[in-house]
Amino acid sequence: MHSPIPVPSNPPNRRRWLTLLGLAPLLQACSPLRLINATVPSNTHTVLRDEAYGPAERQRMDVYQPVGTAPGAPMAVFFYGGSWSSGERADYKFVGEALASRGIVTVIADYRLSPEVRYPVFLQDCALAVRWARDNAQRLGASPSRLFVSGHSAGAYNAAMLALDARWLTEVNMQPAELAGWAGLAGPYDFLPIGIPEVQLAFNWPDTPASSQPLFHAPAGTGLKHRVLLLAAKSDTAVNPQRNTMALAQALQQRGTPVELELFDRVNHVTLIGAMAPPLRGLAPVLDRLSQFLLQRPT
Repeated sequence: MHSPIPVPSNPPNRRRWLTLLGLAPLLQACSPLRLINATVPSNTHTVLRDEAYGPAERQRMDVYQPVGTAPGAPMAVFFYGGSWSSGERADYKFVGEALASRGIVTVIADYRLSPEVRYPVFLQDCALAVRWARDNAQRLGASPSRLFVSGHSAGAYNAAMLALDARWLTEVNMQPAELAGWAGLAGPYDFLPIGIPEVQLAFNWPDTPASSQPLFHAPAGTGLKHRVLLLAAKSDTAVNPQRNTMALAQALQQRGTPVELELFDRVNHVTLIGAMAPPLRGLAPVLDRLSQFLLQRPT
């Protein structure tokens, strides 16, 4: 019989410890993050649910608005990960609340997934979501000139491609120059050849063009003046931070793009985004870094 796991006796610490204990296996297993949303406060934001940016069932979004924020707030469109084959916006309530609690209007957007669609359809969906955000920013209390794209894992890829490859925003009558900047958390920015079966399907491997990779566009792509924030876990075994985050940062910096880069200890690929949630914020200052970046006004 296994010995019982010791739990601190101090009541507040005990509750926090039990919460972390219960959430850790969920996060480590890359399971849906719904349980973590039970820790999210309700008095920091309001939510507009099920806003449509297109006719398809998955072309929907939830908008998290700060409480008591003056008009002209920054707006972040956030795309979640899941190997372009899984995920849903309801699981990322904790991200919407976290940013809204810091004064940022936050859009959590669904997009169509593989195997229903293949590259580049999910990018086209994300571009439509960004167009909707721009067109509705003032109505939602945000400034169109303070519009950012952001994401985690596959969602960080989506954000990077919208910023670096003008094709996708041009299709919806926008330009990457209309973005104030973009932020990527543990994004895959250079992943050819593709070995993961789900990703092979999503990108039509082996007929995947080199232009599908964000790093391909970094030397001469669009968005030269964008501010960029790249965050990752040092110990990320799912998406190598040296090949992806650090290589992209170096390529962007070499062409003159202002890049903020930070690699965190004590988190992995999944707990990096989990650290946005109240009980896990002590793992790494992900929320602080991301919110500071989004709130900073251009000089």
